[in-house]
Amino acid sequence: MAKFVVTVVDPKTGNPSKLFYDNVESTLSDETGLSVVQVMSESIMAARSPVARTSKSTPIGKTSPRVLKISLGLSCNYECEYCSQRFVPRSQETNPEDIQSFIDGLDSWITEPPEKVEFWGGEPLVYIKTLRPLAEAIRAKYPLTQFTMITNGSVLTPEINDWIEKMDFSIGLSHDGPGQAVRGPDPLADPDKKAAILDLYARLAPKGKMSFNTMMNRNNPSRAAVQQFFVALTGDRFVRIGEGGIVDAYDEGGVANSLQPHEFAAYRNLAFSEIRAGSARNFGVLAEKIMSFVNSLRTRRPISSVGQRCSMDKPDILAVDLRGNVLTCQNVSAVGMAPNGESHLLGTVHDLDRVKLNTATHFAHREECLGCPVVQICQGACMFLEGRLWDTTCNNAYSDAVPIFAAGIEFLTGLFPIHIEGQFRADRKDLFSNANSSPQSPSPKAFPIPVVAA
Repeated sequence: MAKFVVTVVDPKTGNPSKLFYDNVESTLSDETGLSVVQVMSESIMAARSPVARTSKSTPIGKTSPRVLKISLGLSCNYECEYCSQRFVPRSQETNPEDIQSFIDGLDSWITEPPEKVEFWGGEPLVYIKTLRPLAEAIRAKYPLTQFTMITNGSVLTPEINDWIEKMDFSIGLSHDGPGQAVRGPDPLADPDKKAAILDLYARLAPKGKMSFNTMMNRNNPSRAAVQQFFVALTGDRFVRIGEGGIVDAYDEGGVANSLQPHEFAAYRNLAFSEIRAGSARNFGVLAEKIMSFVNSLRTRRPISSVGQRCSMDKPDILAVDLRGNVLTCQNVSAVGMAPNGESHLLGTVHDLDRVKLNTATHFAHREECLGCPVVQICQGACMFLEGRLWDTTCNNAYSDAVPIFAAGIEFLTGLFPIHIEGQFRADRKDLFSNANSSPQSPSPKAFPIPVVAA
């Protein structure tokens, strides 16, 4: 059990006080021991059941998927600086000839229609000759299933847009707004590509089926600037922005774009200020994570019921390729190896009972995670990273979670945290200042994000 003493400040008076937070039992109390959170009903609390905690030695299995992620391959027409797939070994490419056997075999391992099917690349639209007949066959078989796809938008055309709309896809378009040059090529610099992207947005956005997906990094730290960019691009002040977290360090490109120690405090200050000012309200992930953290306290959600951030540790979320190979996630290949020495090929859909997720480590098996005050927000970052890449990703994830932690506590109490004391890394205890400097926090603003019960 990890307990923390949180120094908070009244933004009206500047007076400090202390709160006591337990990250395992999700309790927040004052100096007298009384809860400062109105706890929700016992019936809701009882619904928080434990989740399986996968590891190399205690792997979880997989079942008929509620969410099916289909990897078409890892080919892409762009080469982005911090792409999670950039140095992943490539399997033999799938092609249209693989579709029929894949479709014919679905009934042998899918017992109920999936709620969602996600189509993944690389860049999935470079596989349009495979993607089109595959999606059409799955749509015919599962007419009510949600379809989603992430694309860089560079190969969109009016004809492809017609097909995407007809097939009722939800689209996330990967673009870093004002920081796109750091990431890689910019399709918006080409008038024809820009026109195709805006045409697709005009078709899908009114239905709530398109977002621009941005990753933050040390050279693109301002969500407010990203929001302003996409509002200006689309003319839509409510434009949806997906993703929105800071990069994971999958390789040296990710490391280079990760926060450096002297940048931690500045990033947290900026992120917290933008949350409080409402200048990043189009990032749905912020509201979702703040709501999740607040409701963890309202329901006293135990840490035992919290899964990994990506959800790929859930038995009913499955990543496969068209040959029926079951993968750790959609960003790896059947010939790749995980950092723990196990193959990312977990088995096949033809013998689903024997599939085991032994490439990943649930955060409960990482001592530093269980002793971290923001673990209920972070949820362990990427579950298969190890060593230096894991350490760098953990640093990023901590600084990304601190403003959400602070915003949640301020919403509940009207006080904002500036310091956390407990048995964890000393350089992380001052939240909005570098270690050993004077504590500080952004100036108070009206809290902009509504938080509702889960």
